[in-house]
Amino acid sequence: MLALVGLGGAIGATLRYIVGESMPEGFPWGTMTVNILGSFLLGIVVTMTLSEEVVLLVGTGVMGAFTTMSAYSVDLLELIENNEHSTAAIYLLVTLLCCPLLAFSGMKLVQSI
Repeated sequence: MLALVGLGGAIGATLRYIVGESMPEGFPWGTMTVNILGSFLLGIVVTMTLSEEVVLLVGTGVMGAFTTMSAYSVDLLELIENNEHSTAAIYLLVTLLCCPLLAFSGMKLVQSI
């Protein structure tokens, strides 16, 4: 089981790096993107009827490493420290509103199938 989580973590971290590197500079687009997308995908994973192994690999491993609350927190604090208060407020609100809404959307999508 631990190997599945580790494998999923390696995949998720690699995907997060790729997304982050593909985003423009100046705003934490990469972190926001992985957190919003990851919330949607995790909503799908937890609602599907999957084996424990698949949930550990994809849910705990891939999504756990793909999404990142710690980078979000640091990015937000850096925006505030740089006196980019409007940008920080937008980042805070978009993340706090979109992540739960997209997790809910992912769950409802699976339930409707």
